[in-house]
Amino acid sequence: MSNPQQLRYSKEHEWLSAAEDGVSTVGITEHAANALGDVVFAQLPEVGDTVTAGESCGELESTKSVSDLYSPVDGEVTEINEDVVADPSLVNSAPFEGGWLFKVKLSGEPEDLLSADEYTAFTAG
Repeated sequence: MSNPQQLRYSKEHEWLSAAEDGVSTVGITEHAANALGDVVFAQLPEVGDTVTAGESCGELESTKSVSDLYSPVDGEVTEINEDVVADPSLVNSAPFEGGWLFKVKLSGEPEDLLSADEYTAFTAG
């Protein structure tokens, strides 16, 4: 399992892309997707919602459990991935590509996020 180097990671297993025009993309890691099992339902934040780093902003339901989705940053949701709402299994099959969850306009610099290597070490141990 490899974690893309260009992303940053939270200890709650979300990833964050570099901001483009102040907007970053959020998803869950392959590690989290594997731990969840087959995702069958995604409750994502609404466009316009304000999210806070480290706080729950949605849920992912799998055949094993229901897990909270945490925002890795503070900001305002600008877009949700309707493809994941329609087909939650994208979270499992393409967690870093088509399985992204939402986009957020940052309201400050992300803090306490891990590099790919730090996240790999965190999940290994």
